[in-house]
Amino acid sequence: MVTVLLAFAEFERSMIIERTQAGKAIAKTKEGFKDGRPAKYNEHQLKYAMKLLEDHSYTEVERMTTISKSTLIRYKRQQAEV
Repeated sequence: MVTVLLAFAEFERSMIIERTQAGKAIAKTKEGFKDGRPAKYNEHQLKYAMKLLEDHSYTEVERMTTISKSTLIRYKRQQAEV
């Protein structure tokens, strides 16, 4: 009986994956589709935070802008690479 339930669960899981992939394929054909998670902060906000970092610490900038320290560090590293 357990084998039958496991087989049904596996079948249901594969159906969910199939439906999800079909939905993604349909969404990709529509105009304005963007893959992945949308950015929480725009370029202007991040540049403003970088300006603040010139005179303030990461903790102070984090408090002022509500942008996390890890996001600030990641953005600063990306800007150094470019």
